[in-house]
Amino acid sequence: MSVPRSRILDLLKVQCRIFNHTFNPERLRTGNKILRQRLKGPALAAYYPQKMATIPDLQRAYAAEGLETINEPEDDRREHIRILKARGKGAPKKQRTPNESKKKKR
Repeated sequence: MSVPRSRILDLLKVQCRIFNHTFNPERLRTGNKILRQRLKGPALAAYYPQKMATIPDLQRAYAAEGLETINEPEDDRREHIRILKARGKGAPKKQRTPNESKKKKR
């Protein structure tokens, strides 16, 4: 004498409810294995050291006291751009209105 499938499924439903499992009689791939895993974000974030203060951070912090800081890479970049513009090799100006862009096309 065999037990009907519906009774077995009812038993499985109750069993899953009691033990807090997902009821999946067709054994479909649902991703529950991945979702139950511990999150990796906090472990990855703890692996890398804390971010050190950058020059813009220091500038913002000390600007309130009136102290001036020097950012040599930024100064070098601006000087390089100024030299390029003096030679006529700089980036073109942005078009502010549609009429200006039409004038340039003609």
